[in-house]
Amino acid sequence: MQYSAESQVLARHLDLFAGQSVFFAGQLTDNFPQQSSALRFHIWSWYFDYAKNFAPEHITFGSECQPSADLFVFYWTKNKAENQFQLLQMLAKAPLNQSLLIVGENRSGIKSAEKLLAPYGEIAKIDSARRCSLYYFTLKKIPTFNFADFWQTSPFLTDLQIARLPGVFSANALDAGTQLLLSTLDNRSFFGDVLDLGCGAGIIGTQVKKMHPNIHLVMSDIHAMALASASQTLKLNHLQGEVIASDVFSHLTQKFDVILSNPPFHDGLDTAYRAVEELITQAKWHLKPGGELRIVANRHLPYPDLLDRHFSCHETLAKNNKFCVYSVKNA
Repeated sequence: MQYSAESQVLARHLDLFAGQSVFFAGQLTDNFPQQSSALRFHIWSWYFDYAKNFAPEHITFGSECQPSADLFVFYWTKNKAENQFQLLQMLAKAPLNQSLLIVGENRSGIKSAEKLLAPYGEIAKIDSARRCSLYYFTLKKIPTFNFADFWQTSPFLTDLQIARLPGVFSANALDAGTQLLLSTLDNRSFFGDVLDLGCGAGIIGTQVKKMHPNIHLVMSDIHAMALASASQTLKLNHLQGEVIASDVFSHLTQKFDVILSNPPFHDGLDTAYRAVEELITQAKWHLKPGGELRIVANRHLPYPDLLDRHFSCHETLAKNNKFCVYSVKNA
């Protein structure tokens, strides 16, 4: 696996890792922890597609962590609230004089780490390369961290309560793509097993469950904060459903009558289509005979051709100047 730009910068400072126990967190995408010269390492990841590649003793996947190491290393993300949530949670559980390295791309806003961490200790930039910056921080004042303070709850669609944690897609408002997909839900009666894949805060799945209480609802995502949010959204609306960590279909074994998705096409700060391609190409193996895949996507993306290639033809259920809702049926 090729190192990310951030890991390439860290690799210039392997002397800081030698003989140390190291706790990694943030937007890791490679195997640098295994190659870092650390005496031992542990990773806290919010991303299941990354976490599933490591043995359980080396990784914690979830929204909470219990860090303990000589050195903390944090890979800065593009989401300011997400960075604040992770860093303050880590430092609130650390001893005074804890050492922390923060690395990130300049375009991700890593400079704001200076303002975020200055009240809690000493921070200084120690390297700049590969369009990234590397900071060294020493903890002098332990911050107060309260998990509950980071929950946001707001009404959607008049009768739905949605819970969200930092970093969850469409965290501040109902995005236009999801809204268009929701507008098509009245055109059929949902029954049996329904999957909301890439569920985010659980808006789509929860709305379908509210409309059709007898369905068996499954919601899946790779993001730990999305999974926690979807579970809380179901609870707030007094509904039942399964919430499963899965990288597309990696940990989904059953077949479904309907698969609904507003699939992501952003990976970090770059655009990536792997997840959507896997969703479309593998969906027929996870649909019952006659089952439906319904997705919403930006109009400029080449999904109609991909849908036709694997399902013979597609139907456009709704569209506006930016998005389309596509439907295909399993033979």
